[in-house]
Amino acid sequence: MNNQVLNSPMREDGFARLGDYAAIGEGRSVALIAPDGAIDWWCAPDLDSPPLFDRLLDPEIGGFFQIEPSSDYRTERVYRPDSNVLETRFFTQSGSVLITESLNSTLAGRLPWSELARRVEGVEGEVELILTLRFGTVAETRSPWRDSTGQGDVYHLGDLMAMLRTSEDWIVTERDDGMIRATLHTRPASRSLIALLVTEREPLAVPDLTAIDSRIETSHTAWRDWTHSLSYTGRYACHVRRSALSLKFLWYSPTGALAAAATTSLPEGIGGEKNYDYRYAWVRDACLIIKSFVFLGALEDCKAAFSWLSKTIIRHGTKLRACYTLEGGEVPAESYPPLRGYQHSLPVRIGNNARDQVQLSMYGDMLATAELFIRAGHILDLETSRMLGELANYCADQWRQKDSGIWELPEEQHYTHSKMACWLALDSAVTLAQAKHIEPTWVERWERERDRMSEWIEAHCWSEDKQAYLFYPHSEGKLDASLALVHHYGNTVNPQRMRATYRAIQQDLGHGSAMLYRYTGAEQEESTFVACSFWLVEALAAMGEAGQAEKSMEEILDKLCQRGNVETFNEMFDVRSGEWRGNMPQGLSHLALICAAQALTDHA
Repeated sequence: MNNQVLNSPMREDGFARLGDYAAIGEGRSVALIAPDGAIDWWCAPDLDSPPLFDRLLDPEIGGFFQIEPSSDYRTERVYRPDSNVLETRFFTQSGSVLITESLNSTLAGRLPWSELARRVEGVEGEVELILTLRFGTVAETRSPWRDSTGQGDVYHLGDLMAMLRTSEDWIVTERDDGMIRATLHTRPASRSLIALLVTEREPLAVPDLTAIDSRIETSHTAWRDWTHSLSYTGRYACHVRRSALSLKFLWYSPTGALAAAATTSLPEGIGGEKNYDYRYAWVRDACLIIKSFVFLGALEDCKAAFSWLSKTIIRHGTKLRACYTLEGGEVPAESYPPLRGYQHSLPVRIGNNARDQVQLSMYGDMLATAELFIRAGHILDLETSRMLGELANYCADQWRQKDSGIWELPEEQHYTHSKMACWLALDSAVTLAQAKHIEPTWVERWERERDRMSEWIEAHCWSEDKQAYLFYPHSEGKLDASLALVHHYGNTVNPQRMRATYRAIQQDLGHGSAMLYRYTGAEQEESTFVACSFWLVEALAAMGEAGQAEKSMEEILDKLCQRGNVETFNEMFDVRSGEWRGNMPQGLSHLALICAAQALTDHA
């Protein structure tokens, strides 16, 4: 029936390629689905909960939930237009099927339980499907067990209760405490459903299958309505909408927090040790996502995220932590569960020690975001206004010290980006104070300190030999791509030097291409950083180099959206192998695309 070559998706030593995963979510959690129909990652009920499915990090003992044809097949996948509902088509020699997958919600918001729904429709001929569900053990720290009830079998996994609900045409062939296997035979126009219901330390609701099935369409309507509410009308609108939908995966609706990514420990370089837990809210990432929400016209998301960030900072004080939990608490210290790690890249980390670092650039992130938030038509409350003034004063006092920089490096230095970001903090504080959005008492002090900062930067961070701002003073010609984030400093203080720096960055960190490594020497242990590439597009456009910015944008999109990628971006892309690397969906990657497109629109 199918004359095309049927190459079933391959795994290498049990691992699927990172660039082949698609995501589904509902504003509280995110599941990652491989082309072979396996959900290999899902932390339920929350983004930062222990994983229910974790084969992504250990194929041997990790949990997964797979629906796959029993014979050879090929796969085609696409998101529904303007939606995060995923459609997968399996083509076999005997027929084809359509699987529609959703983490369900309602038009009024998320459900009080987690509901992962998978609808199977026969399209042509007959196809036998094999279902395999293996519950995770959280690195062998919990042992699933089955309890038969009047409503059906319930599985207990630590604090979680789970139930697999299926239509009657699924035939269960194996069932024990930790595993379920079943088969299904499809025919033209057949329609089946399978759903996993999960709750934590709460009673488990058991909805009717018809209601679960209808919520797939309700969820699609909710996604589509949100996308259609966006006001963005600029360049690259299709890519912008898809990145906006990816950012919504990271918006934690119970609090308004914005996670950096939905996964932990996916390597920046195979076999390397840069395998971090990103399921928390970074001040830097949250500010930049809020910026992209402003460009999108996502009023509710923008307000909720900014309010969460402000309240969290007020709660913890003006000495900012780099990251917080999604509930606004302290991120746990790193621990190392005994898992193999993706393609044997260790260590696997839970928690993040960046919580204890000094990162001065966050003050610039927060105050610049507040300025943009107000320009978008929002009004500050008195408590937030006072907090912003306190941040400006703290920044004015602390900017002279060394820090770990935006890249959270173990070596503290006078990183140029940090100094320029502190300049941005006080420049925004002056603007806000002059417009009476924050207390103007200290505005003259902020102006003088801001000018001292630029004098220090111009005296210590510029290299005549390199014709560029350095990574940090006396760093022997090293460059830092994050300077693309501070183009406002360059436009205001020294446009000629900043343009020269961007030329040097593209030449040295991109080797002449638009795909950039983070800083000099990074290519020895990691891949190109997707956000940096888009940040430079934005910076070039803002600095009057629209032609070069447009050329770079086209090159980046051509590189990243090839080979059927569903535009679920990771943190990094290996230009040498054509493979994705790092955690996913990565907020920085998607927000940077949006900001680049907005800059190209504004400066066309």
